[in-house]
Amino acid sequence: MNKRPIFIAALSLAASAVAFAAEAAPVKNIVIVHGALADGSGWREVTEILQKRGFQVTIVQEPITSLDEDVAATKRVLDLQEGPSLLVGHSYGGMVITQAGNDPAVAGLVYVAAFQPDKGESLLSLASTKPAGSMDIKETKDGKYLYLDPGAFAADFAADLPKADGDFLARSQVFASKEAFSAKITEPAWRIKPSWSIVATQDRAINPDLERDMAKRAGSQVTEIKASHAVFASQPEKVADIIEKAASKAGK
Repeated sequence: MNKRPIFIAALSLAASAVAFAAEAAPVKNIVIVHGALADGSGWREVTEILQKRGFQVTIVQEPITSLDEDVAATKRVLDLQEGPSLLVGHSYGGMVITQAGNDPAVAGLVYVAAFQPDKGESLLSLASTKPAGSMDIKETKDGKYLYLDPGAFAADFAADLPKADGDFLARSQVFASKEAFSAKITEPAWRIKPSWSIVATQDRAINPDLERDMAKRAGSQVTEIKASHAVFASQPEKVADIIEKAASKAGK
């Protein structure tokens, strides 16, 4: 009896099983892109929760000087990861992951109270479709950057955080260039990658209905959380749960 065909078939079956197992393995790298007006430090609690669950978490501290430079900063962090990554973006960070998510190492996208643009859309063009709360945005003296008045920061951005935490966010905020806010997306990654969206129902920075509309258009799996725009800081356990779920699904 010729055992060679049986051996080859068994070898092929084993290889297929290994390939399937690798394909179905959950993603372990989480790369977080913070939004404008608040840097990555507010993501510490989410990071610690995910690390305890076995994830490798890295936060991109993008400069918010231009969309291209922020995408480049994100790709530099993606290049440091071993294996596929899940990209998480908050607010303006949603613009960044939509473009950076085309990187072949990205397995999926999670939008956290974030902009989820289509081709040719900018943050400003989206925000104007459904105005949010009375965000007290001001310009720097050179007219090139925008910031949120520290006196209004807690109410507009982080109403569900303790006052001390809101004050810290206000004093450590990252100014955003007008150039970054007006830049248009060329290739939205959510068209080819699975995506998840968290809608912050008490959001005053992005209209919650706009968050819902963008997520529906993208076919994202949506979770609504009663929280301010700073949902990542006020509801870290719930946000971590969604990220973990997304990571488990993105690898399949």
